[in-house]
Amino acid sequence: MVVLLVTKNIRVTFDIEFTNSGKNMFEFKQYLGFILFLTVLTTGFWLMIFLVGFVQYWIGGAIMELIKERRNKK
Repeated sequence: MVVLLVTKNIRVTFDIEFTNSGKNMFEFKQYLGFILFLTVLTTGFWLMIFLVGFVQYWIGGAIMELIKERRNKK
């Protein structure tokens, strides 16, 4: 039991149970699945960040080239 004393003599108590009852949180297959999920999620996130930056660069370059071509026509 954890007791926390706060101002104006208010007592707040929290009961925390730290026992795990001898059970594992995950089985090994579930653990591997969770790690695979995190890997795919992280890879997808960084791929999205890369593609967003690349597409912006590509569109910006195409627009600049179009502006240069229109200037040279005049």
